Amino acid sequence: MPKRNLLLCFDAFGTLFWPKPTVAQQYGQVARQCGMAAGWTQAELQSHLAAAIQDEAKVHPNYGKASGLGPTQWWTNVIYKTFQPFARHQPLPADLAPTLLQRFSSSRGYHVEQDLVTTLKRLKKQERSNMAFDRIVIGVVTNSDDRVPSVLSSFGLSVSPLRYGTHDKLPFDGGQPYDIDFTCMSYDTGYGKPHAGMFRAAEHLLTQVVAAGDIQTVSEADLDPDSWQKLHVGDEDAKDVVGALNAGWNPVLLDQDGKSAEMPSLEEQSNQPISGVFQRHSTVRVQSIRNLVSWLLGETDRDRHCEA
Repeated sequence: MPKRNLLLCFDAFGTLFWPKPTVAQQYGQVARQCGMAAGWTQAELQSHLAAAIQDEAKVHPNYGKASGLGPTQWWTNVIYKTFQPFARHQPLPADLAPTLLQRFSSSRGYHVEQDLVTTLKRLKKQERSNMAFDRIVIGVVTNSDDRVPSVLSSFGLSVSPLRYGTHDKLPFDGGQPYDIDFTCMSYDTGYGKPHAGMFRAAEHLLTQVVAAGDIQTVSEADLDPDSWQKLHVGDEDAKDVVGALNAGWNPVLLDQDGKSAEMPSLEEQSNQPISGVFQRHSTVRVQSIRNLVSWLLGETDRDRHCEA
């Protein structure tokens, strides 16, 4: 009996990486470093930042793509609106916006789960010998602007240039596979999760990844997204879980703090195959991406302990 193929997609912000510390705290730190006197409380700065984002999104939806503004100017406007009330009629430091933009386009502004890079690389390395799947394609499906690939790359992940709407086809070169095969961002698709269109866009990108492979090993079934086991991992029930369910995918809620204890956990079903788990449960939770990958690879608790 042929094995199934796996499409494994992750949310970005809050799942693959988090701000360190909060975004508002980093805004304040950078502003002080750029010479602004700290005439605000943390709560005030957070409130002004949230209001600035809301206002800019109303005037220029989707990070200003439709209006031709683009993410760089969009976030520059947010930064200006956030700090202008505290500027005391003085111009903002010229290096404030560029410094913040650069910071949040790389690992400087974020942290990731311990061993995330080696965990994803291990899954890709085991792809051909994995007992459960013939092929594994890893994507990112996120409500975000176009900085996600650069953030992931800065942590040491090899990220494919394939994005929705930007590349029709990737050439097959037979080289080292990417850790992340594609990124599907709301900035590119024009709508965000939980809209099912985000997941349909990811399925379209999946066919592009498969079509770029070795033509001798690609079957007609491989090009059909419905023949794939499709998992989406995210930290928000309203966007990630609901969106995946509505699109006919299997959702996995990343629950690092155990706040969704009423939901079945993968850690409690480590010996169960993926097909059996999702036949019994519409949604499952997992404490870490490392545990998820260990489960996908069929590793036992003892295997994980020995590896650690």
